[in-house]
Amino acid sequence: MWAERGRLATRTVGEILITLGVALFLFCAYQLFYTNVVADDAMRAEVSDLHKQWALQSPAPRSATPGPGPFDSDDSQGHPGAAFAILHIPRLGGKSIPVVEGTNLDLLSRGVGHYKDSVRPGRVGNFAVAGHRKTHGEPFRYLDTMRAGDVIVVETADTWFTYRADRDPFIVDPTDLAVVAPVPDHPGRKPTKAKITLTTCNPWWASTERMIVTGTLVAQQPRSKGEPPALTVNTPNFR
Repeated sequence: MWAERGRLATRTVGEILITLGVALFLFCAYQLFYTNVVADDAMRAEVSDLHKQWALQSPAPRSATPGPGPFDSDDSQGHPGAAFAILHIPRLGGKSIPVVEGTNLDLLSRGVGHYKDSVRPGRVGNFAVAGHRKTHGEPFRYLDTMRAGDVIVVETADTWFTYRADRDPFIVDPTDLAVVAPVPDHPGRKPTKAKITLTTCNPWWASTERMIVTGTLVAQQPRSKGEPPALTVNTPNFR
């Protein structure tokens, strides 16, 4: 009888472990694959909605000289959760990535998130965004493949802004907020250039560090003139 009870207990424990293993496998599959499918669909919808919205607008002329202000009154930037720009990075495969206002986890499943205290695209200061490196669309999964001189293009309702990466990606502590200062790595210094900063988690399977790419604005043109030359050049990417 005791032997039979022992076999029953062993079988029960085995069944529980198998059930837990299956549940863990399904959870991992959901995180690694299904969230990407859902997020990719959401990002495509955001980009499509932005293009439709912009087509109905009559954009005001923009100065060729970057301005100092963080926001303009004629766009939706500043409203939490609002998509207001599209990010294009040829090195990362050329996917069109919506930029939404805010950096909480829910918003990052819809694209990359704009740090609320950083400037708008093309402005003097630091246009800083955060993106997932794994799951939820993982727009910055291959950020480690970026190289100095790579092109980073931001599309807004009326303008294409072209930045070039200042250097290869580098790693900082998660608490290092200096990288999103108006002058990256120099808090308190008055900005004189239009910069961009991309941030994501590192290493790929964890979030104990932050991977950073910074860039400087090198060109801009009206959106009405079509894609900038930087997006028509074939750039070798992670694939």
